[in-house]
Amino acid sequence: MYKFSTILSLVLMIISCTNKKVPDIAPLAQSAPAVRTVTTPQKIPEEKVKVSPDYDTTQWTELYRLDSSIIILMKYATTDNFVKEKMYPCSRCFLRPEVAQQIVKIQKELQEKGYGLKMLDCFRPKPIQQQLWDKVPDARYVTPPKKGSMHNRGLAVDLTLVDSNGHECNMGTPYDYFGEKAYPAYANLPDSVLSLRKLLSSTMTRHGFKAIRTEWWHFYYSGTSYPISSMVWACK
Repeated sequence: MYKFSTILSLVLMIISCTNKKVPDIAPLAQSAPAVRTVTTPQKIPEEKVKVSPDYDTTQWTELYRLDSSIIILMKYATTDNFVKEKMYPCSRCFLRPEVAQQIVKIQKELQEKGYGLKMLDCFRPKPIQQQLWDKVPDARYVTPPKKGSMHNRGLAVDLTLVDSNGHECNMGTPYDYFGEKAYPAYANLPDSVLSLRKLLSSTMTRHGFKAIRTEWWHFYYSGTSYPISSMVWACK
């Protein structure tokens, strides 16, 4: 029989994932403005999934081809990001094949608990990394282009949790929030938020991903290595 504290924790987590807007949280003075969106999930049409891939499938996997239940909203394919500019030609999530396979496993595990994934960034072409660095030359938040990001290798993801209806969960801060409240170790948050962050982090870690110090949404796969890529995808 569950203890009362366990039941209370589950209730708090469920309450956190609603279609209400995430409360405004003021970023630090040097930070970009906080951005919030709530997006209704869109199922990928079956006919689109059946279209032959237009990329090298030995090197890349387009995530929706493995699991169309995963919501994909690439923030840099919109102006709803910290640089306020559209940098990707369109919203397509590419990852190295083994990384994509693990994301699908994570999706299935989360679905059993009433949650799911929303992808905010996946592979990022090297030229885009330079553009981001030009905007925010701060290694805490943007990897220097000369070094190359794990995103540039197709090994990193930015993501968040959604509830069973596809509504974003309250994770304490918006995506790309530059401040301590976005640090995974930051503890001065409601228990419901901390529980959701723990759920996301523990599930990602169990499947071979590692977190970084400054962003609760960023994880990189540690089970393999690839070179930096400048591949730019076409729009269909």
